[in-house]
Amino acid sequence: QVQLVESGGGLVQAGGSLRLSCAASGRTLSPNTMAWFRQAPGKEREFVAAINWDGGRTYYADSVRGRFTISGDNAKNTIYLQMNNLKPEDTAVYYCGATWGTYSTCDLLHDRGRYDRWGQGTQVTVSS
Repeated sequence: QVQLVESGGGLVQAGGSLRLSCAASGRTLSPNTMAWFRQAPGKEREFVAAINWDGGRTYYADSVRGRFTISGDNAKNTIYLQMNNLKPEDTAVYYCGATWGTYSTCDLLHDRGRYDRWGQGTQVTVSS
């Protein structure tokens, strides 16, 4: 069945870079949209970036726009998150989500319930 597996997290100094990967596998239809969310201790899981396969549209949270880049390889059912100029505020567990539904941009960015599956998460820690 479908699985999402994240990788690429680690410990990095402020100003450094990391590249996260999320691979989707299983005998299911390809997701319509895949996204990155993150969750810091004591905080709600928040949207980071998303990519829509059909139109190739990408979306970013204001806090990461210009520093992070989401991309995907549809043939591999894999998405990536290139994170540059990392800040201590970026420290969190980063999760990959996928949805097979068709929703509005507002729903995809603000409603976590629209995503059908989640990965196990990968820890990103940025030191000062």
